[in-house]
Amino acid sequence: MKYLKLSFCICFFTTIFIAAQTKEITLKSIWNGSFRTERMDVLHSMANGQQYSVLNFDRYSRTTTIDIYDYKTLTKVKTLVNSKSLEGIQYFTDYAFSEDENKVILATNESSIFRRSTLGNYYVYNVNDASLTLIDEDKIQEPTFSPDGNKIAFAKRNNLYVKDLLLDTTTQITFDGEKNTIINGITDWVYEEEFAFVRAFEWNTTSDKLAFIRFDETKVPEFSMDVYGEGLYQTQQVFKYPKAGEANSLVSLHIHNLSTKATKEVKVDKTYNDFYIPRIEWTNDSDILSAHYMNRHQNELDLWMINAKNNTANLVLAEKDAAYIDVTDNLTFLKDNSFIWTSEKDGFNHIYHYDKNGKLINQITKGNWEITDYYGYDEKTNRIFYQSVENGSINRDVYSIKLNGRNKTRLTKSKGTNKAAFSADFSYFINTFSSASTPPEYTLNSAASGNLIKSIKDNDVLSQKLLDYKTSKKEFSTIQINGNDLNMWMIKPANFDASKQYPLFMTQYSGPGSQSVSNKWHSANDYWYQHLAQQGYIVACVDGRGTGLKGAAFKKVTQNELGKYEVEDQIAAAKQLGERPYIDASRIGIWGWSYGGFMSSNCLFKGNDVFKMAIAVAPVSSWRFYDTIYTERYMTTPQENAGGYDDNSPINHVDKLKGDFLLVHGSGDDNVHLQNTMRLAEALIQADKQFDWAVYPDKNHGIYGGNTRLHLYKKMTNFINDKLGDKIKKQKEEEIEKIKIKG
Repeated sequence: MKYLKLSFCICFFTTIFIAAQTKEITLKSIWNGSFRTERMDVLHSMANGQQYSVLNFDRYSRTTTIDIYDYKTLTKVKTLVNSKSLEGIQYFTDYAFSEDENKVILATNESSIFRRSTLGNYYVYNVNDASLTLIDEDKIQEPTFSPDGNKIAFAKRNNLYVKDLLLDTTTQITFDGEKNTIINGITDWVYEEEFAFVRAFEWNTTSDKLAFIRFDETKVPEFSMDVYGEGLYQTQQVFKYPKAGEANSLVSLHIHNLSTKATKEVKVDKTYNDFYIPRIEWTNDSDILSAHYMNRHQNELDLWMINAKNNTANLVLAEKDAAYIDVTDNLTFLKDNSFIWTSEKDGFNHIYHYDKNGKLINQITKGNWEITDYYGYDEKTNRIFYQSVENGSINRDVYSIKLNGRNKTRLTKSKGTNKAAFSADFSYFINTFSSASTPPEYTLNSAASGNLIKSIKDNDVLSQKLLDYKTSKKEFSTIQINGNDLNMWMIKPANFDASKQYPLFMTQYSGPGSQSVSNKWHSANDYWYQHLAQQGYIVACVDGRGTGLKGAAFKKVTQNELGKYEVEDQIAAAKQLGERPYIDASRIGIWGWSYGGFMSSNCLFKGNDVFKMAIAVAPVSSWRFYDTIYTERYMTTPQENAGGYDDNSPINHVDKLKGDFLLVHGSGDDNVHLQNTMRLAEALIQADKQFDWAVYPDKNHGIYGGNTRLHLYKKMTNFINDKLGDKIKKQKEEEIEKIKIKG
């Protein structure tokens, strides 16, 4: 009797397990949030180093709180701010502390301008008396506390203002701001997009000086986009956008003295014909401002130290590169004003220590691997904390090392992607870990040893949920192409049979310094690839030459010829994969978005004997249409490098099209303009080449909002099924017929 019971249980649970593995990922489930991961929002380490704050949002009451937690116990200590108790604010979306943490800026009614910039109404909440002060009646940008917490600088209508919280007065600092002409203290479109910052003003340590960059956009050509909306007539968005080879904003650096109310322009002892100021930062000396100056080609980077007292400038560091130099936020000043700096000058991105005059003290990290993030310097223990790919270029680990380059310690233990958020005193760090098989886990770790102290949050519920679905393992490997071992991942159908042949669908981005093959948890696209694998496709991704984290030589080989080596690698990879017995070489497709769309277009045209179909979403069709900073970093100007621009432009290869092509763009794309798709479409039409295309009204580069993403992915999936899935459909029909006959 016991034996029969046991057998029944085994059969029962086996049946449950098998049934659990048959659920399929649908497109709707991907885009309705079914696989959303739990995360920690707007995490801030408190100055005491023993506590951290988190922004929490209650979806039911639609209220927000700033909650304080204890690092050691992970228990909530208190709620610092609750929007329920704030008059006139239902909820806030972001917050920022003053240095002494007695005041908090609360963001409300935020609306996006471009990718990183927002306008909003902002309040100052006083922790001590729970009072609430509106900073300005109008919507403003980038409100920022002075170090003493008594003042706030902000931008409004292209001018800078300072609000004195003690006197409750607001002083206008600049007066010449004008839309599409002059911007003070806020970056123009191209700086925001390519140098990745919006706030172009900085307080000094004693809160009496404000440095800012002024942008003169007068000579920058305007770009306009129709906004269709719902009215009877469309409107237009007009903004300054410098395309490759065209005029940039004229930039100048200024320092405003709040005590004397005088503003002076900074002059450096070097003639720059055309230049950028991609970073400014005050040193620990309240009179010394550091500034990065960069030539237009971006292969020379100068670090200047500017004395605000006598308006003199000292060039302390000058870097040059045969290709280009990346701008980072890693500059860190120590107490003696010596500084930490990262550079690729030995062929890999590493950490260096210089004295305040720019003399090299030592190279702190060395090796044929890359530093991928710099976390900071702990003065007490004399240690630097950073993230790197030393444990394999598809993985990330957190390390510490002494300032003299000794006693390097790997602080994270799990193989995958580890990212740290350190406490203010560097005694703890919250580690975010994920891998291709493990969704994000948040843990508290000791900064001294890296040892786990406690688990904070995990996604075990999501892991359990996914057990119900028929998913496939993401297999990592390398593939030798054109003399290089390229990183690759592949997803095969769950019921993969090596004796059968499957269509291959390739995905890639391929842009300079990018990485698509990494050991981390799924994005929404990964679920889409699982959906395709469930339909019977093999999905693969290869990071070719020009991508990042394998050294400067590998990354910069594409210089002046974007789209040449990267395309050669994707075509060669497709050919080689097509030789595998389980891949049907007659049914290979490729897709990409943005730079990836530029690539997929070129791959289909130039690799017309390899690729049967391609999808290009928001593609660059000619680098002549893209912005100065990004394009010229890799290509110089069209006037200097016409062949580099035109030889690999998809527009110039449309006559080679043989396969099926789907072209997609958003009409409101301020980044890669619809112009790219329109010009490519016209070239295809005049070459008498049939293709499919879709334009999403008023959608930006991300093409989202409402039902948009689901619609787009349905369209792309249907296109793939139509062009690559004919045999899959036939096989499924045959299998159904066999079942019917057996029945």
